[in-house]
Amino acid sequence: MPADDAPGASPLVHAALLGDRAALERLWAEHRRYAATVILAHKPASADTDDLLQEVAATLVTKLHTLSDPANFLPWLRMVALNVARLAGRKHAAAIVRPDSEAVGLHGGVSAPPAGRADARDQAGAVMDLCRSMPEEYREPLLLQTLRQLSYRQIGEALNLPETTVETRIARARKMLRELVRKAEQGPGAPTVGAGTARVTGGAPARILSEPDDPQ
Repeated sequence: MPADDAPGASPLVHAALLGDRAALERLWAEHRRYAATVILAHKPASADTDDLLQEVAATLVTKLHTLSDPANFLPWLRMVALNVARLAGRKHAAAIVRPDSEAVGLHGGVSAPPAGRADARDQAGAVMDLCRSMPEEYREPLLLQTLRQLSYRQIGEALNLPETTVETRIARARKMLRELVRKAEQGPGAPTVGAGTARVTGGAPARILSEPDDPQ
């Protein structure tokens, strides 16, 4: 059962709002991956997800008291993560205009992973690069479903959208992504991310691309 379906989620938010530190820590533990998925859907490729998650956690600690309705915790957390990701995007754009020593070479000195793991990471990275080229209104619900396994209802509550709209956007997003994969693999020297879905070896890329066809 996903954390967001867990019984007692609202009482946990209530307890955190009343200053219960243990409840606050549990709240973050249960929703950290959700925040990470929102960040992943909106951050620039160069931004480190863990660093951005720390900013979200800090905001949760200092600003949770501004939440007026515990039932709105998930949309509130999404907005916090979204703002952090978009701020990272603006900083990234500024760094491109005025590069400095801290904006380059962030991955220097990191040893190369084993070949099999490197292939999987390259594949996942290629799929995520294609995802980032999609409009965010399609990208975010697709990632929330495939990476967090949230239901249409949960995604709709977080994005303030009807379930039918969520379902339609995810269907269009998956078709859009499959078309992007097809075009990418036709390009010279393009990395293999999956012909249809056959060459996707597993993990997130497989879940994103190999779901059954969605309702029309």
